[in-house]
Amino acid sequence: MHGQTLVRDSDTELIERLRNGDEATFAGLIDAYSAPLLRLAITFVQSASVAEEVVQETWMAVVTGIGRFEGRSSVKTWLFKILTNKAKTRAARERRTIPFSEFDSDDADEPAVDPDRFLPASHPQWAGHWASAPQPWSMGPEGTALDRETLAVLRSALEALPRAQRVVVALRDVHGWQAADVCAALDLTEANQRVLLHRGRSRLRAVLERYFSDARNVESISDTKQAPQ
Repeated sequence: MHGQTLVRDSDTELIERLRNGDEATFAGLIDAYSAPLLRLAITFVQSASVAEEVVQETWMAVVTGIGRFEGRSSVKTWLFKILTNKAKTRAARERRTIPFSEFDSDDADEPAVDPDRFLPASHPQWAGHWASAPQPWSMGPEGTALDRETLAVLRSALEALPRAQRVVVALRDVHGWQAADVCAALDLTEANQRVLLHRGRSRLRAVLERYFSDARNVESISDTKQAPQ
């Protein structure tokens, strides 16, 4: 039954064109996914040149394996699954591989949000509630000039995240992946994916809170200096 298929109609058409050797379709696929594939590969092998080789191996696997693709996932998930397997194989060959879900093992017990932000369990009325609530990110019309700076800060903070968090947050929030696709591509359980996403987002929010707080302080000082005496 057509309703049982697990790929979208657009994917079905894409697969058919690839199987028919449509070079333009394959070139479009390379243009669309080479960069994100490379970013994922480098989290495993930590060498740009080796990551590029892994991406090339992925595209070769697509060419040779498209006839066996059963459509049990989207083409995008299939591509990233191939890349993940190739990257793990290369990392194992270099004797530097560890399970993706263990990339953040060093801070596994680290709270996603500073405990000082919450009221203590001994509080008579609001135990465990926010003591210092998250600050709003919007600065109003006067803050629009900071948009490009904000994006730069966010990109820098994203790159500074532990590898597993960085990849999961990028796939979910930058590339718009669904949780199930991330789990399938990275061999993560739903719980692991959720924890990595939460930790990554919490770290990014903390960076942005500090950034906006500093921006407000600078603006306040500037307004004070310009006020008429």
